[in-house]
Amino acid sequence: MGMGSDMYRQQILDHYKNPRNKGEMSDPDFSHTGENPSCGDTITVNVRLEDDDETIEYVTFTGDGCAISQASASMLSEKLRGLTLSELDAMDTDDITEMLGVDISPMRIKCAVLARQVAQDGAKIHEGDIEIDETTTEN
Repeated sequence: MGMGSDMYRQQILDHYKNPRNKGEMSDPDFSHTGENPSCGDTITVNVRLEDDDETIEYVTFTGDGCAISQASASMLSEKLRGLTLSELDAMDTDDITEMLGVDISPMRIKCAVLARQVAQDGAKIHEGDIEIDETTTEN
């Protein structure tokens, strides 16, 4: 790890200290909550869709947790804008670690992917594919 990883660490700290799109959303198309019990992270993701009901127009999040979970939610809220629900569904752990730009230890990977899992489950609930009350990283 060299200067590049230091830059990404600074980016993570910046998103943690100055989160983008953190806050409530009035009248989202869907909203979903999840938790990572092993770290105590909780995140609610709110999504507004374009008129086509497929393209993500805007994302906000609320919640508390460690720097990795909160920075990941902040970064994801920016990344999802303009993507389709299909593109969201196709996102995997590698996409999140690439977005964060640093190696994430196995113990912290659940923190990093929580917002993505919550957004994906929220979209699946919205589309009628699943019925769950809350996402957890323990499943």
